[in-house]
Amino acid sequence: MPGMEYRQLGHWGPRVSVFGVGSYLTLGMKTGDDDTFAIVRQAYEAGINYFDTANAYNRGAAEEVLGRALAQFPRSGLFVLTKVWAPMGPGTNDRGLSAKHIREQCDASLRRLGMDYVDVYMCHRPDLATPLEETIRAMDDLARAGKILYWGVSEWPAWMMVKAQAVAREIGARPLVVSQPRYNLLYRYPEAETFPVSRLEGIGNVVFSPLAHGLLTGKYLPGAPAPAGTRAADPDQNAVMLKMYWTEENKQKGQALAALAAQAGTTATRLALAWALRQAAVSSVILGVRTPDQLDDNLAALSVTLSPDLVAEIEKLYPMPPVTPQA
Repeated sequence: MPGMEYRQLGHWGPRVSVFGVGSYLTLGMKTGDDDTFAIVRQAYEAGINYFDTANAYNRGAAEEVLGRALAQFPRSGLFVLTKVWAPMGPGTNDRGLSAKHIREQCDASLRRLGMDYVDVYMCHRPDLATPLEETIRAMDDLARAGKILYWGVSEWPAWMMVKAQAVAREIGARPLVVSQPRYNLLYRYPEAETFPVSRLEGIGNVVFSPLAHGLLTGKYLPGAPAPAGTRAADPDQNAVMLKMYWTEENKQKGQALAALAAQAGTTATRLALAWALRQAAVSSVILGVRTPDQLDDNLAALSVTLSPDLVAEIEKLYPMPPVTPQA
């Protein structure tokens, strides 16, 4: 298997592994401590330095487990990202992107992770009720206090990213450095606006859901129920995929993708990951693995070569949608 590759976050200094390990629905939730420690060590030894989590993942449990797993490695060799925005309590201020919530949740996340700082603190979703200036100033204050190095946004529309950069310049605060959009063959919308804006503003992209919650792996058969043990069969995990991707057409496309992959001597999973990595605007692709074997399989995508003809066949099967969802 080729060695790990690294890319810069847009035009900023840090370099991240082209694959990162995420913890949504996996580490600290569906993956037990033993497997979590094994996955993190395996990832680190494979050259992965980027680990992604959020305070909302299992109400802080994902941060706690990830923090313990990462404690065995030098902090300088890690690039850790966590997030703020989601409800973390019953109080009226226990959510959103106010300066109060950002400050309180940053301190709580650092305690759970067992770290003095995080490399990126990310706004998990937009908060239209809070002025951008307040959110940006709060992030700048955390950076000045040494609690975060950079800040970013997840699932923000392109117009809001442009406005945030303008506000940051106006008030003399640190600009956003990284965006985290959903991106996969069934969700190519970032190509329309997010990626062009990020290139213009020097913002890196660390993309999530590269396998569309498993619909791009070829394991779901048309006309058949989800196999036991898969995400689609688990009510704790399948809400997003059933809402966004679970159609007979998408299951049929998954089989066609698997056939293309077989002709290329690989698998649908690896082909979908290699396709996401092919996008120049992507700094890193976040893997949502539950077992060490899944991580091994995903890392094999580094060996996949995409010819222009193969890319054309893939994108004929999964064309760019004509309309971008409005946020």
